[in-house]
Amino acid sequence: MLNRLRVSLRALRHRDLRLFFTGQWVSLVGTWMQRVTVSWLVYQMTGSALVLGLIAFANQFPTFIVAPFAGALADRWSRYRMVVAAQVAAMAQAMVLAALVMTGTVQVWHLIALSAVAGLISGMDIPARQALLVRLVSGTEDLPNAIALNSSLFNAARLVGPAIAGMLIGWVGEGPVFVLNAVSYLGVLGALAALRLVEEPGEPAGPVFRNIARGFFYAFRFVPIRDLLTLLAAFSLVGIPYVVLLPVFATDILGGGAGTLGLLTSSAGLGAVLGALTLASRDTVVGLGRVIVRGSALFGAALVAFAFSEILWLSCSLLVAIGFAVMVVTAAINTMLQTLVDETMRGRVMSLYTMAFIGMSPLGSLAGGAIAGRFGAPLAVSLSGLGCLALAIWFSRRLAPLREIVYPVYERMGILPEVARGIQTASTIRPKS
Repeated sequence: MLNRLRVSLRALRHRDLRLFFTGQWVSLVGTWMQRVTVSWLVYQMTGSALVLGLIAFANQFPTFIVAPFAGALADRWSRYRMVVAAQVAAMAQAMVLAALVMTGTVQVWHLIALSAVAGLISGMDIPARQALLVRLVSGTEDLPNAIALNSSLFNAARLVGPAIAGMLIGWVGEGPVFVLNAVSYLGVLGALAALRLVEEPGEPAGPVFRNIARGFFYAFRFVPIRDLLTLLAAFSLVGIPYVVLLPVFATDILGGGAGTLGLLTSSAGLGAVLGALTLASRDTVVGLGRVIVRGSALFGAALVAFAFSEILWLSCSLLVAIGFAVMVVTAAINTMLQTLVDETMRGRVMSLYTMAFIGMSPLGSLAGGAIAGRFGAPLAVSLSGLGCLALAIWFSRRLAPLREIVYPVYERMGILPEVARGIQTASTIRPKS
């Protein structure tokens, strides 16, 4: 047991990673507090599932637009400075939101506009932060574990933040929650200031659009990266939008309030933490394809069941399974991408990961909100679950051809010398940048 725990936490032996995770934890708790509070405030102001979908669209679609530029810049600029700038901008956004709510002048269009600003900031931050992660560990052997632990951190905050927000909303109102989120950014900024990073030169400057095009060409010429990004984009488009409808389930289906919404969101966060820790305990990337298939199937089935649950404890239990499945699928895809990508293309591939994971879900959120507004939230979520089951079937049929390409790559990297030996294919050479 102790040995398995050491394996799960092995990346924390790196000082910079420990510092970064500590500061990021504080900030992420505040971020999740703000996300839940914004959803609750919007639904209380409008009572509209469609407006919830619009808020999610405004928050996430700018990420889709900005991410490719951020990825190209992360491969030529300082990733560290990009992350610092993004955190400062996010703090400023939270302060403006807090001021509007505390003074009683907030309107729905303010929330939509500030959600769009948050999306622009995330579009710059996430590709740079994902690409920076490799610099916080010495060598690459601990990188998969660092990715899994990073996911654990994000979802542990997702577990704690909404629960705190649910209590604070009923106790002191929405404004102080936004104030606390603004203050929480001091944690990550302090941690970033204490890092001992050695800056590495990026690729020579050139036209940004040409660098973006090279990233797209690199990713989509290499079949495993292309298929992983395609699955993630479809998964985010079809499945992830269930999150924006949680206020509807909390109030209209389960008859609760802000505390119920916090409990539902925290249940999904608990499942995600368990999923991330499960991945962190693995000592190899081999077999992650099967993990992705099983996780996609579990997610789809649990979504269908959740859509028709009217019992709080059952809904929470299903959300634990949903959170577990989402984390297993998305973190496993991230791990495989980070393992396969060339370092010179890491920022751009991570920008494509961001576009697929975060940038596609607003389109689904908008569609899900429209379907829920016309036909009801249960039907919208059940359709999402059926779509994810179909994706699991598609990717399961892609595993065999993908193994023939990926295993020889793992062999050359020293990850899989015993299995890939003898497999010969013209497709095994990774595209060069």
